[in-house]
Amino acid sequence: MMGIGFPELMIILVIIMIIFGAGKLPEIGSAFGNSIKNFKKSMKEAEEIQESANIESAETEVGASDSDPSQSDSDPSQSDSDPSQEEATKDTAQAQDTKEN
Repeated sequence: MMGIGFPELMIILVIIMIIFGAGKLPEIGSAFGNSIKNFKKSMKEAEEIQESANIESAETEVGASDSDPSQSDSDPSQSDSDPSQEEATKDTAQAQDTKEN
């Protein structure tokens, strides 16, 4: 069995104290704790960004399939009018308004 028990951890701690000194240990512990905290925070943010991207892509796929007449089962004669017909209707309405004035 190759487990690390209490005696092994104490030996590692003594070696670390000899290398870095007792004064640096709080700084090293603080830096290590902050790095773990920042790592967890960035992982959580990355997951949130990924989830929001998945939601947005799902919404755009649903929106695209609703507005795409080639994918819908409705009759093509019931689809929106041609943009050129809409422009002609607008031009006719504007001409009538100016004629009345």
